[in-house]
Amino acid sequence: MLGFPKWKVWSILATLVIGVICALPNFIPAATLKQIPGLPTSTLSLGLDLRGGSYLLLEAAVADIRQQKLDTLSEIARTELADAAGGGVKVRDLGISGNRVSVTIIDPTQLDRAVETLRKVTRPVGNLTGERDVDVAVIDGNRVTLTPTDAGLTAATNSVMDQEVEVIRRRIDELGTREPTIVRQGDNRIVVQVPGLQDPSALKALLGKTAKLEFKLVDTDADPALATAGTAPPGDQILSYADQPGTIIVERRAMITGDQLVDSQVGQDDNGAPAVTFRFDSTGGRRFAKATQENIGKPFAIILDNKVISAPRINSAILGGSGIISGSYTTESANQFAILLRSGKLPVDLKTVEERTVGPDLGADSVRAGSLAAGTAVLAVALLMIVTYGRFGVYSVIALILNMILIIGVMSVLGATLTLPGIAGLVLTIGAAVDANVLINERIREEQRKGRGVIASVEVGFRDATRTIWDANSLNIIVAIIMFLFGSGPIKGFAVVLSIGIATSVFTAVTVVRLMVSRWLTTARPKALVV
Repeated sequence: MLGFPKWKVWSILATLVIGVICALPNFIPAATLKQIPGLPTSTLSLGLDLRGGSYLLLEAAVADIRQQKLDTLSEIARTELADAAGGGVKVRDLGISGNRVSVTIIDPTQLDRAVETLRKVTRPVGNLTGERDVDVAVIDGNRVTLTPTDAGLTAATNSVMDQEVEVIRRRIDELGTREPTIVRQGDNRIVVQVPGLQDPSALKALLGKTAKLEFKLVDTDADPALATAGTAPPGDQILSYADQPGTIIVERRAMITGDQLVDSQVGQDDNGAPAVTFRFDSTGGRRFAKATQENIGKPFAIILDNKVISAPRINSAILGGSGIISGSYTTESANQFAILLRSGKLPVDLKTVEERTVGPDLGADSVRAGSLAAGTAVLAVALLMIVTYGRFGVYSVIALILNMILIIGVMSVLGATLTLPGIAGLVLTIGAAVDANVLINERIREEQRKGRGVIASVEVGFRDATRTIWDANSLNIIVAIIMFLFGSGPIKGFAVVLSIGIATSVFTAVTVVRLMVSRWLTTARPKALVV
């Protein structure tokens, strides 16, 4: 039990050295750190409550989600009926009426086929009730209605809000901001916390953009005077340019949207000026190829957030599923544009309900208070262990200090964020870390009282106590994992520190202390043991 082969000794020492090296950048000024080659640069990231930063509470309008659902249903009904099996269904008056989509079937013999076609696009909501997201019904003999059910609207709201969270997360990550907290609150609200960002205006500007990319044909047959007068022909709309004066008449129906966009990067146009390249997925690529094949020689507008970026002419079919958007871009503006396209569009607009900025001074006070608590805990535990267990208490204190260093090192490598609850988890870990040594030392004392020798007492003490230590910490790590998976914000921060602390404390309190005790027993060969 106390024997350590050389490979194990060196592996333990290497682990400790690596942990110290990974933690070291946290205690060295940034300017000095850059001058030391070979040293890791990853440091512990402080959370909003410690570092200061921006807090936003965003809200999506439920009415907008309902309207989006109806718009989608209208487009689906148009497409599916036109491409129905057995030939397209002839319809008229397809549109949104109140809280439902309605369409009139011209040929009564096609009514059943129309209903069957539309019911195929509905989806079940919930495995037990059998309810679907849309109710398809026939009224007035030849009119079919599609009405979103309450369960369907709830599912749509959840889907939209989950998508909003992911889009926001991708946009903030693209900015290079570390460890934002982005969580849903209630049915239609999102909390965004970004540590270190003292001015939330840039964040609000980025998150407030929907980045809705559309490709629409220009209506070349429309009278330009209509655009000047602000009157669009039926089926068309008038849009203004993003970077130049004037308006243009385009078809209201989009050839393709940015939903199928899979990548967007900063590139260069033919003149070497900054531009934005984009690429569609396979489905979007096929739609884009088909649209350009059918409209060679016609101009089409590239539209972002209802502003025309450019209106090039389709000289040939674009079959590769990719393209480039050029304009009066700087490298920075092209990068911002690429971020918006790459991160996807926000399904619905978000309104800022609450905005707060946590100053760095308040965070510094929390850090000082947390450091004082941790230092006091270490000092008190160290004093108690040394007084109670003597030499073995000293070994426990050394293991405790190494444990704290390893926690900081692991969190630095993982890029984890330390929050105020995380400091609470760190202080708790300090107290729990010596529990293993208390168990081991008490077991050694018990074996001595039974009359065992020095080596036998230590071996049995470590062996028997280790089983209990593993059992107890296995349960603790399960609880910490559950808190991380199902918690949010501060709970996750506490769970992260606790999980790492449990793993490192078992290593230091059992393995490292056993190595130190083994070296001492081998070198000093004591006749008696004082624990």
